[in-house]
Parts: sequence; C-alpha cells; structure tokens
Amino acid sequence: MPVYISILLEVTIYSALGVYFIGWDSGSCNFLFSIVPIIIYFGCFLFKGPKRWLIVFFLALNYILFVVLYTLFSKAVPVFVLAAPMRMTMMIFSTFVMVFSMIFYNTIYIYSSEGEMLSLELQNEQLAVDANKDTLTQLLNRRGFLPLVKKRMEDTNEHFCIAFCDIDNFKRINDTYGHDCGDEVLRNISRTIEKELPECDVCRWGGEEIVILLNDYDFDTARQAMESLRTLIETTPTVFYNKRIHKTITIGLVEYQGDFESAEEIIKTADERMYYGKQHGKNIVIYKNVG
Repeated sequence: MPVYISILLEVTIYSALGVYFIGWDSGSCNFLFSIVPIIIYFGCFLFKGPKRWLIVFFLALNYILFVVLYTLFSKAVPVFVLAAPMRMTMMIFSTFVMVFSMIFYNTIYIYSSEGEMLSLELQNEQLAVDANKDTLTQLLNRRGFLPLVKKRMEDTNEHFCIAFCDIDNFKRINDTYGHDCGDEVLRNISRTIEKELPECDVCRWGGEEIVILLNDYDFDTARQAMESLRTLIETTPTVFYNKRIHKTITIGLVEYQGDFESAEEIIKTADERMYYGKQHGKNIVIYKNVG
C-alpha cells in the first residue's frame, strides 16, 4: 500500500509541477495516463469488496486533475519557456513513457491472469483427484471406484471379478497397539495389493474394508491371485516401531457374468461371501455362495 500510494503521489505531483513550470506543450500531463494501469491492476490486488470503489475514486481524481491542468495551463505561459526542440523532445519522451507503461502493465496483467488460470486449473484437477481418493491409503474411495465398476458392467464384452477384503481382528490391532499402528497396517496392506495387482483398481470401501476390481480376470485366475495375496499378507508382518504386527485378511470373490443389475449389487454379493468367511474361521477366500 505505501508503494502504491507513493507512486500515485509522485507521478501526480510531477505532472502538475511539470505542466506549471515548463508548460502544457511539454507533455508532462501524459504521465497521468501512464499510472492508469497501476491504479487499476495493483488496486485490484490491494482492494477487495466495497474497497474496490477506491480504484474508481483514484481514477476520477486522475481525470479531474488532467481537466484542471488543461483548463488552467493549456494556454498559459509557463515559468520556464523551453526551446521548440526541447519541448518536442519532452513531448515525445512523455508520450513514449505513457505508451510503454500501458503496454508493459497490460502485458504483466495478461501473463499474471494466465498464470492464475493455469494454477486454478491445476488445483481443480488435484481437487478432482483428491475427491476420488482416500487420504489415508491413497486408494480410490467409493466415489472414484463405483464409476469404474459401472463402466465395466456397461461393456458386455468385458469380464472381470470383484474381491471384497476385510482385515481380520482389526479392532484388536487398534486396541493393542494404537490407532497409529492400525493406520500403518492399512497402508501396508494397501501398498501390498497395489504392488501385487498393478493392473487392478483398488478401493478403500470403509474402515478396514478394501474392494478390488480385477480387470480382465477370469474366475480361476482371480481365485489364484486372491489366494496368493491372502498368503502374502499373512506371511508378511507390518513393522511398526520395531514391532512386527501379524495380520490376515478374509476375501469374498465374485465373477461378473451379466447377472447383476448394479455395481452395488455385485459388491454386496462379494461382501456377503467375505462375511461368511469371517464367521467360519477368517483368513480365507470364499468364492461361491454357501449356506
């Protein structure tokens, strides 16, 4: 703000004194036009809301001063009468400064606006990504995952499987080692799944539940992959502050065969199979309806 005000005062005073001492024909009044972009662009950064009227106020003062100087000094004899070549030089110089200032500050404004627009676009893209991801595990959340399943179901030529995973005895891990440890177990299992199944889409469905969309997997291949994943998680403890946390998961597996009406329905079926496995020993892959 001090810089903004000092620039306006300096140029305004210089223009007024220039016109008074060396005459209207010296072009000193042109400097009033050179600060118009400064008044507008820098004012927009400094003043927000109703304070934006200060920009209009400064522009009005600038214009009024120009009219006053023209009225009082356009025909008056200046204090110092310059030779014609000097007056011409001063006029060309002041006109150049006016035009250069207009071009310079407009260019800055354009590049600044483009930079802000690009920054906003990048931020919006990041927000869109964040809105579809779970902050703890960086897996997809339901919002990001369900459209992928629906898209697969809409293509009748596609075949895929859904695996619904639940960490066994997760509450006991939290109660024994603390929630920070539970979070690390979740992250560790999430990383393991993404590493072992890089071509699959993985979602944190909620709590300790993870859903996997096994793209282009037939049922036998999906069952073998889930059994390998279950074994890997069982035999690879999570290290947390020098503690080795052993964990297991129970998995319900479903193959899409065109007999499900919605993504939620096929996921619910996988969930029911997983729940049956929880009730009958845990640390198991259930791949068909039982009971």
